[in-house]
Amino acid sequence: MNKLAIDGGTPVRSQMLPYARQWVAEDDIEAVVQVLRSDWLTTGPKVAAFEEAFARQVGAAHAVAVSNGTAALHSSAFAAGIGPGDEVIVPPMTFAASANCVRFQGGKVVFADVRPDTLTLDPKCMEDALTARTRAVVTVDYSGQPSDLDEINELAVRHNLVVIEDAAHALGATYRGRRVGGLAHLTTFSLHPVKHITTGEGGLITTNDPEFARRLRLFRNHGVTTDHRQREVAGSWFYEMVELGYNYRLTDFQCALGEKQMEKLSAWIARRREIATLYTAAFRTIPEIEPPTVLPDRESAWHLYTVRFRLEHLRAGRLELFRALRAENIGVNVHYIPVPWHPYYQGLGYTKGQWPVAEGAYERLVSLPMFPAMRDQDVEDVVAACTKVVEAYRK
Repeated sequence: MNKLAIDGGTPVRSQMLPYARQWVAEDDIEAVVQVLRSDWLTTGPKVAAFEEAFARQVGAAHAVAVSNGTAALHSSAFAAGIGPGDEVIVPPMTFAASANCVRFQGGKVVFADVRPDTLTLDPKCMEDALTARTRAVVTVDYSGQPSDLDEINELAVRHNLVVIEDAAHALGATYRGRRVGGLAHLTTFSLHPVKHITTGEGGLITTNDPEFARRLRLFRNHGVTTDHRQREVAGSWFYEMVELGYNYRLTDFQCALGEKQMEKLSAWIARRREIATLYTAAFRTIPEIEPPTVLPDRESAWHLYTVRFRLEHLRAGRLELFRALRAENIGVNVHYIPVPWHPYYQGLGYTKGQWPVAEGAYERLVSLPMFPAMRDQDVEDVVAACTKVVEAYRK
């Protein structure tokens, strides 16, 4: 057996393979440069062009670009009318922003556990968490697999709730033959460099409701009724602030990058699915590793490829396995520490042990490298490192 790199052996790779990274080509750079040479760096024509292209891609009536994925969530919470005294259901297996957007608006986060197979919000747990104060639900498409949207939407109709779908992982995913982006009241996306396409930082909200779209555009621009370009076209200086909004605008040069990257999305999603297929085939032969489950009625966009180690068959915990894989130059990560475990939420009175599925999964989860520029050899290196580490720690 090969000696583990963490114990002084030779690592599987000579250089670190990151868990994710952007892919920016010369045509992307040229698109940005063209805007930098234009008259409009922000609130210009590229913003609307990108929004229209994105809405077409996901099959939604409206898309609103904002400065980042957290801004997309916050804007959605505002558009949904969340305020003090309102409760919003959120799964604990997500990044903190999915819950923080509720707190930004003064609402109370009610965490509901996830399904054991997909780690997406469990509709039964959602239903159990409903009260007379529940105003909305933020459901998270964990790793790129859509949530149980039909069941969640049905509960929302019965209880008069707004559904905010956090699809930061799910651009390009499908649910029962329909594209993610037009299936909830509000769907949020992230354009961070590790996501499917990037604008550096950036986010989008899609909706089929024109009133939600109006409120989103207002909120991203200080609550002001017009932006600079609109006033320039109209030959007017006059504007009114009608809501307490934020400066959550996305620049034109970022939108130019996003619009160019959209042209490559289909190929990049296809490559992510190829990588996932290679991983899953390999890990089916390693009983100590549980590959992710994808339900037959949906297609994942594979933002993350997360495995769960069957620790009962190993002489090491997740931390030791994580460190051993990093020593082999495999840039593994963990997604996520359950949100109610963070000190801020602990300070609000949330206590550990209330969400056994999410909490139990967290103790065993590791995210493996997943990005479309990966070569087949990179995938083989990841599998080789996982095999090497498992064999070293096998009981």
